[in-house]
Amino acid sequence: MPRSHASESRRRASPSAITAVLALSGTLVALMQTLVVPLLPDFPGILGVSTDDASWLVTATLLSSAVATPIVSRSADMYGKRKMMVVCLAIMVAGSVLAAVGGSLVLLIIGRALQGFSSALIPVGISIMRDELPKEKMGSAVALMSATLGIGSALGLPLAGVLYEYMGWASIFWISAAAGALLLLAVVLVVPESKVRTPGTFDYAGALVLSAALAALLLAISKGGSWGWGSEPVLLLFLTSAILLAVWVPYELKVRQPMVDLRTSARRPVLMTNLASLLIGFSMFANMLLTTQQLQLPAVTGYGFELSVIIAGLCMVPSGLAMVVFAPLSGRIIRIFGGKTALMAGALVMIVGYVGRVFFYDSIAWVIIGSTLVAVGTAIAYAAMPTLIMGAVPITETASANGLNSLVRAIGTSTSSAAIAAVFTSVTMTVGDTRLPSFDAFKDIFWLAALASAASMLAAFFIPRAAAAHRLPSPAVAATELVVQGRVMAPDHRPLTPAVVTVLQIDGEPVDWSRVDAEGNYSVALPGAGRYLMVANAGGWAPIAEVFDFDGRTLQQNFLLRDRLQVGGKVSAGGASVSGAVVTLLEAGGGYVGTTRTDGNGGYVFPLPVAGRYVLTMLHPAIQEAMAQKVTVDTRSITLDFTAPRVEDNCGGRMGA
Repeated sequence: MPRSHASESRRRASPSAITAVLALSGTLVALMQTLVVPLLPDFPGILGVSTDDASWLVTATLLSSAVATPIVSRSADMYGKRKMMVVCLAIMVAGSVLAAVGGSLVLLIIGRALQGFSSALIPVGISIMRDELPKEKMGSAVALMSATLGIGSALGLPLAGVLYEYMGWASIFWISAAAGALLLLAVVLVVPESKVRTPGTFDYAGALVLSAALAALLLAISKGGSWGWGSEPVLLLFLTSAILLAVWVPYELKVRQPMVDLRTSARRPVLMTNLASLLIGFSMFANMLLTTQQLQLPAVTGYGFELSVIIAGLCMVPSGLAMVVFAPLSGRIIRIFGGKTALMAGALVMIVGYVGRVFFYDSIAWVIIGSTLVAVGTAIAYAAMPTLIMGAVPITETASANGLNSLVRAIGTSTSSAAIAAVFTSVTMTVGDTRLPSFDAFKDIFWLAALASAASMLAAFFIPRAAAAHRLPSPAVAATELVVQGRVMAPDHRPLTPAVVTVLQIDGEPVDWSRVDAEGNYSVALPGAGRYLMVANAGGWAPIAEVFDFDGRTLQQNFLLRDRLQVGGKVSAGGASVSGAVVTLLEAGGGYVGTTRTDGNGGYVFPLPVAGRYVLTMLHPAIQEAMAQKVTVDTRSITLDFTAPRVEDNCGGRMGA
């Protein structure tokens, strides 16, 4: 697209319109996950299949979403975010139509699997918000987008019940297709395509192995209750997942452009945020499942209210509305206090809600209040996660990083469903001829969800208080961001890895950073023409800093690191250089590091090892005189000379220390 045309498109799209379209897309994701849930008891009769077979209508969506989310998110960073949203919506519409006209279990499962591709809309949509919205509106927009998962889940249950009762089961898929088609058109007309791209090639092998590992893991979790946790298929699936991940992790650490940047994901802000996300996902899903089940269970249990599916679903509407109301508040909390505080505050509200549900459960009003309180905490916590993630990863990786975060949350929700099923089948009561979960089962899950929320607070506590807001674009930046690429090289022009390139404003404020790939390539996003401070740092080399006058056209900036950090020196005897002397570097604990020989000038060099204590030894080639010296290595080059006695002065076997 020509630059002038792109700029014109951006001027036409208002921030409010972009936010509305993206938020509706997020709501559609949640609807795809919940619309068939109220119909699961009836699908065996409709299709003439077993209950276990019908459960694949949920499992298929779970598996396809787990596979699609990281792949689509990574593709969005590389090929265009709006483009991948259009692809996902088109696949979802095709799946909805197939399910509506199929009429058989196989076609319904395929259709539901295609609907699962919509799950990537949330992380990709959040990354579009970072690229396109002004700073003062991005916080509340991201909060709303994050809350749409709960909003759609709360609205999907009553909507599905109404459609099924009055229009038949196929209507839920026709409505899904129509909604998807309208949103696809809205995305094309309203959402601009971001210029921020990650160049390179797609990691097909990494995507394939990761997809297989995730499918095996989630299938084992989702089917463990019905197949038996100790059954051979479930154990085989867990083993397969473990083996595939054991292959995938080292591969991703070596491949040039990995599917998931594990080094970035292992950084404390990202790692702790993802851990908190998994735990919050567990707690959030428990709230939805427990509330609807408690409202529908028979009153004779002493804690159920015997409501219909539609009425029970309507009781979830206050939770969804509360998330809409509190989304702007979440953005304000993030803007004032930071994402870490917002995440901890949201988890605390969830704890209060779950503890309250243990003691206040004897009326529908109390159930709704408790459920709504947990939903409010979820909205606040969910809003903080993308902000924390985007503040800790390179701008060119925001979609894939948010995709990984969404995937981790999905694993949390799947684990929650499995845990609830396990508790409900083990802590039961008998009502007539039927075994139902007792209220102790509900209380066990309430306490478990509260503990998960508390654990998420602990994880959030260890997130550094980085000024994530500094990484957000200013109002005029989004339309002018351009990606600058280059290489980090040694004096002989070979690539240097591992290495990191950091970009700062002249006043020291952070702009972006990038980790180089296996060929020394990096990509950073700059907010338009101007003067920047760029710093390149590679392991074992002295860093360099350069002022880069970016004219908006020169999109290449290479770095040549010239000063190798090293341990080196000279060996001499009687004032004369000793060539051929054997110099060995050992760890203080005795481990071997390396050996070299002095050159014609008596010089020796070792690449600077990791910080620690070492021992350098020297063996004279002629008189076999040995010497040793302790040395402490930090991040600076070290020079250590050995002075041996002259050959004619040697009296044998002396050692220096």
